[in-house]
Amino acid sequence: MTARIVLLNGVGGAGKSSIARALQGITAEPFLHLQMDSFLEMLPDSLQDHPDGFSYETMEQDGRPSVVISAGPVGERALRGMRHAVAAMAGQGNNLIVDDVLCNGEISDYVALLSAFDLRLVGVMAPLEVLEAREAQRADRLPGLARWQYARVHAGMRYDLEVDTSALSPLECARRIQQRFRL
Repeated sequence: MTARIVLLNGVGGAGKSSIARALQGITAEPFLHLQMDSFLEMLPDSLQDHPDGFSYETMEQDGRPSVVISAGPVGERALRGMRHAVAAMAGQGNNLIVDDVLCNGEISDYVALLSAFDLRLVGVMAPLEVLEAREAQRADRLPGLARWQYARVHAGMRYDLEVDTSALSPLECARRIQQRFRL
């Protein structure tokens, strides 16, 4: 049987991980959860805020902080490796929920790598004000990440389904995904 993949794309703090955990609890078959954050955490701390890994520059946008993220060669390889790891996991018959933040056209890589599988793209949405409020409550987020990602993450994307985490709970979002794709 062909592996099924649900790719959740949204700004950091949109609720992708919470939806993934809720979805894992209600699917008929097991789904593994692969998070972009897990791959970023594989990098040594010395490559955080370093030109070879990932660098973060705070700028002002509309009078508010906006953190521009730049990936260096090691960071780019790690993220490219993640996409290939997703394909390898699916190639072994694993159903997957992939939790990612696609800001730089990476979707074409996913589509090419995952063409042999049942891939469903889900846009995880929320208004910027909600995302910034969530960001402010989390100690692991730089103020301004949501603002920079907001205009980029969904640009040019065509989703099979969109869910709004400001209006729906993670479980309600998961139920919509489960029902739409018959998981």
